[in-house]
Amino acid sequence: MDLRKLKTLIDLVSDSNVSELEITEAEGTVRIVKSAPAPVAMVTQMAAAPVAVAAPVAAAPVAAAPVAEAAPAGHTVKSPMVGTFYRSSSPGAKAFAEVGQQVKEGDTICIIEAMKILNEIEADKSGTITKILAENGQAVEYGAPLFIIE
Repeated sequence: MDLRKLKTLIDLVSDSNVSELEITEAEGTVRIVKSAPAPVAMVTQMAAAPVAVAAPVAAAPVAAAPVAEAAPAGHTVKSPMVGTFYRSSSPGAKAFAEVGQQVKEGDTICIIEAMKILNEIEADKSGTITKILAENGQAVEYGAPLFIIE
């Protein structure tokens, strides 16, 4: 897909009430997800080509980062994939894991939806959930911290 067509699609999503757009063509698939200030486009090639991520079109205001932020204590459960983080199996269902809950290695603690597939994420360590670092429905990247287990 050429760059002008991709920019036009990003502008259309940015100026509309649409929060997500996915288009499949012969050379690949383009998925544009609107986040807070600017949309982000992810281009995936059908062949064995690498995945390219386009930079946001509009510059987003940058907030100043805290000077000294302590790393959370305990074991961090990280996202094994890119997708959308969900705490429960359906909108009205009980969350898989809550702060203060004891979990055993192998217990399902969340779901990450990737390409319309719901992937159950299991605790990779036994302990107590002390912090949930991702918001329900939030897009997460590979390696993004999800939970702290002590």
